[in-house]
Amino acid sequence: MSRFIRGSVVALLSLAVSTPVLAQAMVQPQGPAAGAPDDIIVTAQKTEQRIEDVPLTVSAVTGRRMADIGVNSLAEVAMYVPGLRIQEQSANNPGFVIRGITSDSGSAQQGARVTLYYNGVDISRSRGAYQDLYDVERVEVVKGPQATLFGTAAAIGAVSIISARPQPGFSDAIQASYGNYDRAQVSGFVNAGNDTIAARLAFGVKYRDGYVRNIAGDPNVPNQNQGRVDQDDLYGQKQAGARLSLRYVPTDAVTADLVLTYDGQRNTGTPFKSRAFAPTGGQTGDFGDAELSGSPFSREVLGRRKLGLTRDVYDANLTVSVDLAPGVTFTTVNGYRRFDSLEVFDADGGPAWYLEFAEDARGDQWSHEGRFNVEGDRARAAFGWNGFFENGVQRVPFSTEEGTYLACSVSAAFAPIRAALNGAGIPTGTACVAANGTIPATRATAILTRGAATQLPYASVFANDGRNAAYSVFADATFLPTPRVELTAGARVLIEKRRSGYVNDQPNSRILAGLGIATSLLGTPNTNNVRYVAQQSYSAVLPRFNALFRMTDALNLYATVSKGRRSPVVQLDAQTVAGSVVPRLQLVPEENVWNYEAGIKVATATLTGAISAFYQSYKGFQVSVQNGDGTSTTRSAGAASNPGVELEATWRPVRALQLFGAFAFIDGKIDRNAALAATFSGARFRLQPKYTASGGATLRLPVGEGATFYATPSATYQSKVFFELPNSEAISQSGYTLVNLRAGVELAQGRYTIGGFARNLTDRRYLLDAGNTGGGFGVPTYIAGEPRFYGVEVSARY
Repeated sequence: MSRFIRGSVVALLSLAVSTPVLAQAMVQPQGPAAGAPDDIIVTAQKTEQRIEDVPLTVSAVTGRRMADIGVNSLAEVAMYVPGLRIQEQSANNPGFVIRGITSDSGSAQQGARVTLYYNGVDISRSRGAYQDLYDVERVEVVKGPQATLFGTAAAIGAVSIISARPQPGFSDAIQASYGNYDRAQVSGFVNAGNDTIAARLAFGVKYRDGYVRNIAGDPNVPNQNQGRVDQDDLYGQKQAGARLSLRYVPTDAVTADLVLTYDGQRNTGTPFKSRAFAPTGGQTGDFGDAELSGSPFSREVLGRRKLGLTRDVYDANLTVSVDLAPGVTFTTVNGYRRFDSLEVFDADGGPAWYLEFAEDARGDQWSHEGRFNVEGDRARAAFGWNGFFENGVQRVPFSTEEGTYLACSVSAAFAPIRAALNGAGIPTGTACVAANGTIPATRATAILTRGAATQLPYASVFANDGRNAAYSVFADATFLPTPRVELTAGARVLIEKRRSGYVNDQPNSRILAGLGIATSLLGTPNTNNVRYVAQQSYSAVLPRFNALFRMTDALNLYATVSKGRRSPVVQLDAQTVAGSVVPRLQLVPEENVWNYEAGIKVATATLTGAISAFYQSYKGFQVSVQNGDGTSTTRSAGAASNPGVELEATWRPVRALQLFGAFAFIDGKIDRNAALAATFSGARFRLQPKYTASGGATLRLPVGEGATFYATPSATYQSKVFFELPNSEAISQSGYTLVNLRAGVELAQGRYTIGGFARNLTDRRYLLDAGNTGGGFGVPTYIAGEPRFYGVEVSARY
C-alpha cells in the first residue's frame, strides 16, 4: 500500500510540475468560497436548521474549513472545537472527550459516554469508532446531554460525521501530499448521476514512517535483540478507506441514501516509552529512541509477529425519507457496523521481555430508528423509536518470561523473591534493566530454578464480552407562542438489557510452584477457560427542555436543561472464595448528570459566533482503576461538578480575510466530599485541560486572472492536563501551543492549486498520553506527540 500511495503522489507531483495548474486540498466542489461566514445548516435536532437557530451549544466544522486549516483527522479537527478533545493513541484506542468526560474504555462490558455518529448511525464502541475524514461535508459537535436526540451514549454530547452525498451531474477531485517521514496521502472522489439516481465513490489512503525510532532488532545498531525480529519504527501509519454512496430519488417525496464504507489500518506499534527502563546505550528521555522488543513468541501467543495494529471496519447504512403530507415526514435510519482489530504492544516500554500484550477486539452493531417530523407555523414535533444492538468481545493475551517478570515486578507480593535475587547480585524492580539498557533480569530464572532452566516462557489470556440491547421511544415538541420565542420539551424512555461474559486461562507460574506458591503470574484467579455470564435489565427516562429567544434577526439567546446517563456496568470477572474460583459480579450504578446551560448566538453578514456557560452536576461519577494485571475496573467516585464557558467566532472584516477563534474554560472535578472514594477527592477530570484556545486567519488575495494566493496560519493552545485518575504530576503534561500553516496558489478559479503545509511548525515537544497499561504495574509509560510535519500538496477538481 505504501508503494501505491507514494507512486500516486509522485505521479501527481509530476503532473503539477509539467502543467500550469496546481492543486487545492480536497474539499467538496459545491458551496461558497472560503472567506465568507455563510449560514451553516446542521441536523443536530434531526431536522435541517441554521446553526444559530438551534437552542443548543453546537459547533460545526465544514469540509471547506478543514481544508483551509489543513486538518484531515478527528484529533486534528478537535483542536479547533471548544469543549472537544480527541486523543488518537491509536486507531484502535481513540479517546473522545466532551467537556472533560472521556469515552475510551475498550471493555465490551461498558457503555460509552460520548456518542459518535456516522451519517446518522451510532458507532460509539471505541475500538470500532475511529473514522478517517475524507470527502466530508461537515462534522457537528453537540455539547451537553442529548439522549433525546442521540440515544443512550450521548451522556455528555455527541460528535456527528456527515459525509458528502451524491449530487446530480458529474464531478471529480483528487488531492495528494508528500512530506517528511515519507508522509504521503492521496484522496479523491468521483460523482456521477442525475436527479433520479446518483453515485459517489470517495477514497483516502495515508502512509507515514514511524516518527519514534525503535532500535529493537536493528542489525546495524547495538541492542538487546539483535538477530531477532527487526521491529519497525513506532507510530508509522498505513491506512486506506473507501466509501460508495448511492442516492435514489424516485419522486419528489422520496429520498433514499445508501452508504457503504471500509476503513482499514496496518499501523506500526504505539511508542509506549518508559522512564524506568532504558534502551541500549542509556536513557534518552520521553522523546528519544525506543527499544520495544515485543515477545519472541509474539506470533504464536499474541497473534502478530511485530508490534502494531491490524484493523478492519465495515459499515453500511440506509436512510430513507418520505414526505407523507405537507409538513409531515417519515425517516428511517438503519445501520450495520463490524470491526475486527488486533493490536500488539510492549506495555513496559523497555527492552526486557516483561509486559508484552495484545488486544484482540471484535464486534458487531445493528441499529434501527424510525421517526416522524411534523412542521407547522406555530409548532413542530418529532417522535419515534430506536433499537440498538451490539455484540462485542475484548480478548487480551499476555506473554512474558517468568524470571524476568518476577525480577522486574514491583508488586509487594514478590518482595521476598526480589530480596533473594538482590542477594544473588541481580538488581530488581525498576533496576531490572540497567542504566545502559542491558537486562540483568534475564539471569533470574536460572537462579530461581537453581539452574534447572535458563528461560521459562509464560502465556495467559483473559477476555470479556458484552451483548447489549437498548430499546427506546422518544418525542420532542417545539411551540412558538410568538415568532421570536421557541419552547422545546422532549424525553426518551429507555429500556436496556446488558449481558456480560468473562473467561480466562491464567496458568500457575512454574517458578512460583517450585517455591510452593500456587498462583498465576498476574495473580488473576484462573477460570480455566470456563466462561461466566451475568445479565441485568435497566430503564430510564431522559428529558430535555430548551428555550430560544430571537432578540433581533442577528442575535439569539438560548437556555437548556437536560439529563444525561451513562449505562450501569454489569462488571464480571473472577475471584477466589474458600479456595475455589467463582464469578465476581460488580454492578456499578448508572452515572447521571444534569446539565444547565445558557448562551448567545450571533449571525451577521460579517460575524458569526456563540458563547455559552454551563454547569453540570454528576451523581455516581464512574472512573476506571488499573488493577495491576492488565485489566481495569470501573467504580463510582461519588459526586462531581463541572462549570465551564465556551466561545467561538468567525469574523470577516474584509472580503479577502477571515479570522476565526475558539476558547473554552472547563473546570470539571470530582467533589472534595466524595465519601465513596476519597482517593479521587478533588481530582480534575482526566484528559481535559482547564483552558483551551485556538485561532487563525484565512487570507485569499487575487494575484492574476483566475489565480488566488491563499494562506491559513493557525495555532492551538491547551493548559495542563492529567492523563489519569487519581491525578499525578508524573502522569501529566504542562500547557503547550502548536502552530500550523498552510499556504499556496489556486489557479483556474480554484480548480487547481499547489501549496505547502507545516504542522507543529515550531517542533514543540509534548506528550500525547502517559500512564497506560504499564502504569497499572507501577511502571508508567509515555507517548510522544507528533513532531513537525511539513510537505507539499497538489490537487485538481473538474
